[in-house]
Amino acid sequence: MAEAASQTTIAAGREEPGFVRAIGLFDGTMIVVGSMIGSGIFIVAADISRQTGSAAGLLLAWIITGLLTISAALSYGELAALFPRAGGQYIYLREAYSPLWGFLYGWTLFLVIQTGTIAAVAIGFARYLGVLFPAISPTAWIIHPVNLGSKYAISLSVQQLVGILMIVLITFLNTLGVRLGKWIQNIFTSAKTLSLIGLIFLGVFVARNHAAIADNFSHFWTARNAQPIEPGANFLRGLIPTVTAASGVFGLFVAFGVAQVGSLFSADAWNNIGFTAAEVKNPKRDVALSMALGTIIVISLYCLANLAYLFALPLSQIQNAPDDRVATAALNAIFGPAGAIIMAVAIIISTFGCNNGLILAGSRVAYAMAKDGLFFRATGKLNSRGVPGVALFYQGIWIAVLLLLRTRKPDGTYGNLYSDLLDYVVFSVLIFYALTIAGIFVLRKNRPEADRPYRAFGYPAVPALYIVSALAIMFVLLLYKTQTTWPGLVIVLLGVPVYWFWSRRNPAT
Repeated sequence: MAEAASQTTIAAGREEPGFVRAIGLFDGTMIVVGSMIGSGIFIVAADISRQTGSAAGLLLAWIITGLLTISAALSYGELAALFPRAGGQYIYLREAYSPLWGFLYGWTLFLVIQTGTIAAVAIGFARYLGVLFPAISPTAWIIHPVNLGSKYAISLSVQQLVGILMIVLITFLNTLGVRLGKWIQNIFTSAKTLSLIGLIFLGVFVARNHAAIADNFSHFWTARNAQPIEPGANFLRGLIPTVTAASGVFGLFVAFGVAQVGSLFSADAWNNIGFTAAEVKNPKRDVALSMALGTIIVISLYCLANLAYLFALPLSQIQNAPDDRVATAALNAIFGPAGAIIMAVAIIISTFGCNNGLILAGSRVAYAMAKDGLFFRATGKLNSRGVPGVALFYQGIWIAVLLLLRTRKPDGTYGNLYSDLLDYVVFSVLIFYALTIAGIFVLRKNRPEADRPYRAFGYPAVPALYIVSALAIMFVLLLYKTQTTWPGLVIVLLGVPVYWFWSRRNPAT
């Protein structure tokens, strides 16, 4: 295995036959921006404001997310320039540690991280399309829920069908070539970026509410109606306290750690451009630059959007926005009931562009795994348009399965399986990010003579600071989100026997 990894490294700078190098710096930046901006920025502010309890806490949570995300992107740039190949983070982990670590990331990405996110965004698209067309309802059943035991079910509603059709359409369009995929991404990302800028402008200048501004900024640091945060397991409740953001330094530490779940998830997918490195015109330069520029643009917009919410709405209205739709509440303050329609259109555009970027990029990881003999062989082939068409197809099938499967709640209603799975892997995502950035230190030591066209900004301080911060957030999540952290570790560890199976089938790996 080590020999194979070494041979791959030697080939890391060579052209990969069949891929079309059509992605320029602007296109790459649009993939980053478009993959990051989904529906989270319009919703998660409510939960963050309840957890942190103050206007300052809301903004500071996003600033922390921004610093973490930008520092990670600036660090990943070194790995992207060192290994400009299809697969991105899968390649970085494989080269820094071993094929097993790369596989565990690729396995979790395909099983939950990428596909679960795409499923969630697809339902978000269908839900907001339902604002315009009420027939698109989660309870308009085509196939009524069929129970699969006491905890799970399978169903097909009109809302689920619309989500699946969205996946089918975007997957098909991306099989026609990366040039079409990037143009779709450029158009929809430009449209939703302008929409978010418009929301910021309206919130700051048009919906400017002097009473809200006075309330929010005169009590800027005061924690109000802060949500109690309980230990995440019964055995921990006698060992650590229930806290709020007003409980002192430890309470603030816990509140900001827990709040990062929503904000980090909303800012995730910035690394997706690395998956498509084989299709970037100048990968040793533009992958790193796309990551940096894209994350800076998105984080700036996110912080300004939350400032706009604070200009338009009192903190209590942000905390208690109906269905957590803070952006809709802000537009309702300007346009009345029409605000919901305007927001729905903006989110429909945003979610379509987001899923295009995620679907385009995610299939390249399955391709890279298959080239190493660690996934279905057919996914390692390119179609006549120079894209991994079979990998796109398999990815689409699994997303559809996630959309069809449901969880059964005690009250008799049904949840979404992918939603639970995404909760489980937030902790695991942080593990992989921290491991990947630690890989910079490993590779600097093990391969000091390797060509590094770009070196991590602020090395070693900035990468080390990210690792320490990620570990601190993981520590909080282990204590206070225990029920959603250990299942994520189980999902990752289940990849170990799967890796053993694939590697036995393909001894050359």
